[in-house]
Amino acid sequence: MLSPYGLDLVENCITCKQRPQREFCNLDGPSIERLEALKFASSYPKGAVLFVEGQSPRGVYILCRGRVKLSFGAKDGRTIILKIVEPGEVLGLSATISGKPYELTAETLDPSQVNFIRREDFLKFMRERGDVCLKVAEQLSEKYNKACHEVRSLGLSHSAGEKLARLLVEWSEKNGEAAKPEPRIMIALTHEEIAQMIGTSRETVTRTLADLRRKNIIQTKGAALTIRNKTALRSLAGQ
Repeated sequence: MLSPYGLDLVENCITCKQRPQREFCNLDGPSIERLEALKFASSYPKGAVLFVEGQSPRGVYILCRGRVKLSFGAKDGRTIILKIVEPGEVLGLSATISGKPYELTAETLDPSQVNFIRREDFLKFMRERGDVCLKVAEQLSEKYNKACHEVRSLGLSHSAGEKLARLLVEWSEKNGEAAKPEPRIMIALTHEEIAQMIGTSRETVTRTLADLRRKNIIQTKGAALTIRNKTALRSLAGQ
């Protein structure tokens, strides 16, 4: 069934064909039936805010369709994007479990389908089902490891160009393109959003991408970016 935003909605978690490939949703029979009973499914347009940094936790949000950006505000007024979330991830986990305010702001980058579970229901769900507790622990551990990787990767980069090169290499590996002679990446982020991910300015991102094109390291056409020289890009990334 299509939503008002053109989404092909997942109407039932139990019969969802994507469930086996999604870490949290791949629960056993009784647990997925319980999740189906607890969830509130909603569809959102691009640019919808699910929750805001500093807001008291209402519950968790399971992303079924679309993408969500997680960001926080710096003291100097800048916005820093921590991560782009893909379908299958659970948002607001640590805040929901700890009872502390959401650490980040979650905003949809595309029309999205999200399943919401209220905090009290989710905590009871965890107490009742051991496999759910294990899935939560796995997700929190993965988020911690990725955060360490991001801090290490960006913290050890000496320039905006190196940070951007690292990001492009990471995206190519994430999308399974790295083994190809000329990896191709679809970039649906603006230069401003890319700048927010690597802690620099939009102008610097635009200038750096133009320099990479001039050196024939990358080629761009619309949202598609092709890495023409993997060795050169990895060298710029310090790898």
